[in-house]
Amino acid sequence: MILADSFYNSQKARDSEFVTAEDDRPLVVQFAAKETIHFSESARMVEKYCDGVDLNCGCPQKWALKEGIGACLIDNPEFVADVVKQTRRKVTNSNFTVSTKIRIHDNLSRTVDFCRQVESAGVSFITVHGRTKSQKGDPVNLEAIKLISESVSVPVIANGDVKTLDDVQRFQKLTGCKGVMSARGILENPAMYAGYTTTPTQCVSDWVHTSLLRGASFSTFHHHLIYMLEKSLHKGERRLFNSLCSTSAVIDFIEQNID
Repeated sequence: MILADSFYNSQKARDSEFVTAEDDRPLVVQFAAKETIHFSESARMVEKYCDGVDLNCGCPQKWALKEGIGACLIDNPEFVADVVKQTRRKVTNSNFTVSTKIRIHDNLSRTVDFCRQVESAGVSFITVHGRTKSQKGDPVNLEAIKLISESVSVPVIANGDVKTLDDVQRFQKLTGCKGVMSARGILENPAMYAGYTTTPTQCVSDWVHTSLLRGASFSTFHHHLIYMLEKSLHKGERRLFNSLCSTSAVIDFIEQNID
C-alpha cells in the first residue's frame, strides 16, 4: 500500500515507494487515498509501468483510520465511486484495471450497496476481506463474500486467512468468487499457489538472487526473508536472523543454516 498523497506530491516518495521491472507483470499497484486527485494522478503516473491500480478500503489500522484512509472509506461509497470514475478518465489504456479492496460492514446490506455503487462507477473488480474493520482474529465470513459475489456482476476476489492451496479451493467453492487473494500467507510462503505448504529452499534462493540482481533495498530484501523463514527457524534463530543489519550477514546466515 502506497500513500497516494506523498506519491503525488514528492519525487522522493515516487522513487522510494515504487520500483519494478519490465518482467514484473501482471502488476497492480495499490494506493491509499482520501483525495480523488491524489489517487487518479498517481494512477496516471504509474500507468505505463503496471496493469492496474487498486484503492485500499480495507486497512483497519488505527493510524490509517485516523488519517481518513483505508477501511473507513467503506462508509463513503460516493467518494470511492468518484475515485473510480475520475481515474478511468485519466488513464489512456482501456484494459487498465481500477479496483478496490474492502472490508465488510456489520450490516451486510451496506456492503452490498457499496459494491453496487462502485460497480456502477466502473470498478474492474472488488476484493473482499471477510471481516469488519474492528475484527482481527475472528473467523472470515465466507457467507458475506458469497452474498456480495452474487449481488454484483464484476469479479469478486475473496480474501482473509488464505494460507494454503486447500484454502484457495475451499474459498472458491464456498463463495463462488472469481479469485482468491492471500496477504500474509503469500508473504510467508511465496510458493503457496504452487501447492507448497512451507517455503521451499529454492524459493529462498530465488529471492536472494532476484534481490541482488534488481538492487532491492536491504529493508525489502530482509523483511521478505523474515516472513519466508518464520516457520523454518527456531525461536533463537529467528531472533538472531531478524536482528541482522547487512546483506552479507543475511547471506552468511542462510548459507550456514538453510539446507
